Amino acid sequence: MVLVLLPAGLGACRERVDRAQCDELLGRFAELVVREKMPKADADVVKKEQAREREEAARDDNFKNCTTELRASEYRCAMAAPTADAFIKCLE
Repeated sequence: MVLVLLPAGLGACRERVDRAQCDELLGRFAELVVREKMPKADADVVKKEQAREREEAARDDNFKNCTTELRASEYRCAMAAPTADAFIKCLE
């Protein structure tokens, strides 16, 4: 499951995220998904899912454009989101 990280409307001037923040988003999303699907998953399961998500993202154009397309405000919202659905809504 590759997360679409691109907002619909793109403005010329806005605070952008960096590659490290894009990686943090991916890790956070993977953790939320695992925790929702498998609430009792241990840290190893979460890390494996995060690695799988990163591998998929490396091949996904939407993720490759994360640093040029995603606003810092969307990043902050997503990182604070309590669920995967809330996370996705932050990035729409």
